Amino acid sequence: MTAESVWKRYRCNCDYIQTQFSVRERIDLVGFSMGGLVCRYYIQMLGGSSRVDRLVTISAPNHGTLLARLSDRAACKEMRPISEFLRKLNEDCSILGNLNVTSFWTPLDLVIIPAKSSRLPIGINKPIPVLAHPLMILQRRPLEEVASALSQPLVRLRRASSYQ
Repeated sequence: MTAESVWKRYRCNCDYIQTQFSVRERIDLVGFSMGGLVCRYYIQMLGGSSRVDRLVTISAPNHGTLLARLSDRAACKEMRPISEFLRKLNEDCSILGNLNVTSFWTPLDLVIIPAKSSRLPIGINKPIPVLAHPLMILQRRPLEEVASALSQPLVRLRRASSYQ
């Protein structure tokens, strides 16, 4: 399976959205890890920005992870810091400025290496001191932060803000 075919498979997300939600219905997307990249691909490459109000990524390898070099699987190759896929996704994030974007990440992540690779150049980047990558969706605090991000009024953010 080629890397391109991996991402073509995610077009089914677009089909799901089109069949499950009316054309006028706005949606919020939440993506954990690679799921954050899938959400961004839908928004940035498949025209999803016309339907999405909020994007929340949780420990997503937005700028890649060195750990992906340990696998030759097509999806892992696309998560390498120098992949063509990530280069295209990151070369122009301006379309994300039309949404409320929040990126949660943990400085203690041992899957997304370096952990700061989860940050985006737009929206809110908020670190949460959780001990491991999978705990970002299993512990109470990160889930409360996601719920809070999804309940915020819609505001178009142009530059990244950071809680450092």
